[in-house]
Amino acid sequence: MNLTPESLARHELIGLEVNVEASSDPGQIGLSGQVVDETRNTFLLETERKVVRFAKKNTSLVFTLPGGQKVRICGSVLISQPENRISKRMQKTRWKL
Repeated sequence: MNLTPESLARHELIGLEVNVEASSDPGQIGLSGQVVDETRNTFLLETERKVVRFAKKNTSLVFTLPGGQKVRICGSVLISQPENRISKRMQKTRWKL
């Protein structure tokens, strides 16, 4: 399956560029970098200066696909173990910016 805005939530996210657009934690807003690891509830993000772990819950994330297309997605949609999320059936939603 190709990586498209509609299928983003069912793909491997490690290696993608991401920007934290909104968060319940004000210190996380504006973080941007490359996803280097993922757990059920968190992402590990490598920024220019450091590696930061942040929660998926209560965040709005903007991923940059390999083709340069930007996709906004609610972090709560991504809460699941990565291997289970990839095979999980997702609701059809508008994912594009």
